[in-house]
Amino acid sequence: MTDPALDAESVRERALASLITARDRTTLLTTCVEEPDLIAQHSPLMSPLVWDLAHIGNQEELWLLRNVGGREAMRPEIDSLYDAFEHPRAERPRLPLLPPEEARRYAAEVRGRALDLLESTAFHGSLLTEAGFAFGMIAQHEQQHDETMLITHQLRTGPQVLTAPDPEPAGAFTGPAEVLVPGGPFTMGTSTEPWALDNERPAHRREVESFWIDTTPVTNGAYLAFIEDGGYDDPRWWTDEGWGHVRRASLTAPLYWHREAGQWLRRRFGATEVVPPDEPVLHVCWYEADAYARWAGRRLPTEAEWEKAARHDPAQDRSTRYPWGDDEPAPHHANLGQRHLRPAPAGSYPKGESPLGVRQLIGDVWEWTASDFLPYPGFRAFPYKEYSEVFFGPEYKVLRGGSFAVDPVACRGTFRNWDYPIRRQIFSGFRTARSAAA
Repeated sequence: MTDPALDAESVRERALASLITARDRTTLLTTCVEEPDLIAQHSPLMSPLVWDLAHIGNQEELWLLRNVGGREAMRPEIDSLYDAFEHPRAERPRLPLLPPEEARRYAAEVRGRALDLLESTAFHGSLLTEAGFAFGMIAQHEQQHDETMLITHQLRTGPQVLTAPDPEPAGAFTGPAEVLVPGGPFTMGTSTEPWALDNERPAHRREVESFWIDTTPVTNGAYLAFIEDGGYDDPRWWTDEGWGHVRRASLTAPLYWHREAGQWLRRRFGATEVVPPDEPVLHVCWYEADAYARWAGRRLPTEAEWEKAARHDPAQDRSTRYPWGDDEPAPHHANLGQRHLRPAPAGSYPKGESPLGVRQLIGDVWEWTASDFLPYPGFRAFPYKEYSEVFFGPEYKVLRGGSFAVDPVACRGTFRNWDYPIRRQIFSGFRTARSAAA
């Protein structure tokens, strides 16, 4: 496991690299479109891109310059404008936001001061500075907003402005369709990962019965069979809430899909393409994932089952940081970091599989689980309750594993994401499971 007592220079180098990587991505996402697209709200579900840009700078100022560095506020009058809890996304276009150039200057000035602070910070003496936690938290925060901005780019209409190479062809996957995960206890969560966020903590023992889990995420081709079998028209496969949502929202296929001239097409970042059958299905809500699983005679894995499949090494009887072990993610392990703008074909990344042989548990698509977002035993909110605590409860479902849009700094075997079960604009897919006794 990673030693939290890293030497100061290693911490500084990791923090610097993570902050630079995040800012480079933010710059790409906010300079590839003209000002009208930056200030427009492309969906009531999302903020204008220019709000995200200044919010990133404001959070960096708040936590690094003010809380860690003890500095005076640079622009206290804008704090409320960029408080995510004070103003819902639908209201943000009507706020007196900083114009794009001013937002860029503000974020750049904050960053310059933050890098100066990084050079002089001692990584001990408080929970915020221990092992560079506050710097890691801010890098993760920026990358999370970068993913949100990428979602906005997918929602916007107009010509394609983002490009990236496609993942390497994987060839037809010929491995087993499912893997048996033996029952018994395992260690869930972490108490040692230096930059883990509060909802990932603490490590605790969890008992899980034996179960089978899909070797790869459910593909477009498999999901298409559900559609063509009338899955969206048959209430047998849906919960009452899910069936009500399907009817109200008139759902007939994943978001961005449409049928034309006898084939299924999808829109992807301004371009239209034939739906690739071998890619993991993307942009489905929890209700759709749950209905598919029921139709297939299976179910969604619980969060504990997902994490055991991803982290438990039965040979060593321990939980690893990632499915492939403790090494930091590399390109041969997983599809992360917006290196590509789509999931890799199902069965890709054999070097990233878990000890039990489960593939693509990290990267490609966020995976819906059956579980509500709840605290672990012994949970303590840190550094503020609004990061996780206010979201705990049955309204939110947990997603695990990250997507192609997630940077490695914000993706671990313990990392937890959550959203409403109706959400489809996120880069969400799923895999299914079944009890071993079934």
